[in-house]
Amino acid sequence: MAVTTGARPFANSLTAGRLPRGATFGVLAASWLVLLVVFLLLQMGGVTENYNLVGALVLGTVLFAVTLFAVSFAVEGSRLAKDRLATILVTCAFVLALIPLVSLVFTVVTFGAARFDPQFFSYSMRNVVGQGGGAIHAIIGTVVITLAAAAMSVPIGMLTAIYLVEYGRGRLAQAITFLVDVMTGIPSIVAGLFAYALFVLFTEPGVRMGFGGAVALSVLMIPIVVRSTEEMLKLVPNELREASYALGVPKWLTIVKVVLPTSLAGILTGVTLAIARVIGETAPLLIIAGFTASVNYNLFSDRMMTLPVFVYNQYVSQGQDAQAYIDRAWTGALVLILIVMLLNLIARIVARVFAPKSR
Repeated sequence: MAVTTGARPFANSLTAGRLPRGATFGVLAASWLVLLVVFLLLQMGGVTENYNLVGALVLGTVLFAVTLFAVSFAVEGSRLAKDRLATILVTCAFVLALIPLVSLVFTVVTFGAARFDPQFFSYSMRNVVGQGGGAIHAIIGTVVITLAAAAMSVPIGMLTAIYLVEYGRGRLAQAITFLVDVMTGIPSIVAGLFAYALFVLFTEPGVRMGFGGAVALSVLMIPIVVRSTEEMLKLVPNELREASYALGVPKWLTIVKVVLPTSLAGILTGVTLAIARVIGETAPLLIIAGFTASVNYNLFSDRMMTLPVFVYNQYVSQGQDAQAYIDRAWTGALVLILIVMLLNLIARIVARVFAPKSR
């Protein structure tokens, strides 16, 4: 004889029901609609003067998270409800982080398009006090100074990383690691003051030259190159080194022929990102490289203009036709962003091309 009880059968999130497809977007749309209507009624009732669309969407998103969690908890169980809530929080965090970036790019493109013309890329600011002119002298200065900084930073940074990973032991390696960590966090203006003080020792007070700006940028680049190269070298499997040693290959040749080619993609990516990091620095270049309205190709003579300093100078030194200066500043910022985007694209292509191939 079967015995039955009045207790309900045990149910968990694995056996519970599921919300219909599209329920998430439906609840989101309904939550937004409810808050939009509420804010409209508040405006019509005189509680608020202006219609706050952003506030309605934000509060609607909060209502959506609470409502969907409650509905999912009732239908699907606690496990899937918590999973949906975590997904909502992660998605909101991503959107919140993306909004300033999209807003920045949209603003720069909108205002920078006013002077994004051939004249901007073919003329300097020599003898220009109002409309017209361009930033060719700043673009050339940025490219020359950045290339010089990279030529100094990349060999020093890579050799330092190789020493720390392959040879460094004891107190010396610990001291170098500590100094690299300290250099990573120093303000950029300190690098500019260091370069200025260094060149004053060899020249005269008030010195301004492009090479000084390259030295200041290299101080900022070296720790980034060291850190990125060090992490890439640590990812190389020790089995590859041991196989090379077993064949009688010396350590230095193992590093050149085995370790560096294996990690080359990551190293080049780190170097490219380091260049993108320092190409927008303003304070050190303003101190040691100065600013000028003419084109200067010589790193070791006279002042040299760069794009960040050009944008700063156009904004703070507005003439009678202030809008012309502001337009040039926005366009300079747009060109700088495009250069950084191009460098990041090159880094991705380089990483894909030089990545180790597996059959």
